Amino acid sequence: MLNVLEDLISLARQRKEKPKDGSYTNKLLKDKNLIKEKVLEEIDELIQSVEQNSNKIHEAADVFYHLIIYLESNNIKIEDIMVELEKRKK
Repeated sequence: MLNVLEDLISLARQRKEKPKDGSYTNKLLKDKNLIKEKVLEEIDELIQSVEQNSNKIHEAADVFYHLIIYLESNNIKIEDIMVELEKRKK
């Protein structure tokens, strides 16, 4: 299951290093305002879907995708986040 997440992170990094024409991921990686807007929009849509009990999985997947792209576009590594979360264990 975590392979899917790792694949998504890998894709984001590959697109960052070797942009692909017409790639939505590259469009997001290049435009800091767009990716910021998309993360906020997708989180709002997830909250609405939870409240309405519809499309929760779809919207949650959108949040994961856009958040990973946002993190990568701002040079925030998921590995560093995992280290921070590990530190918080009690």
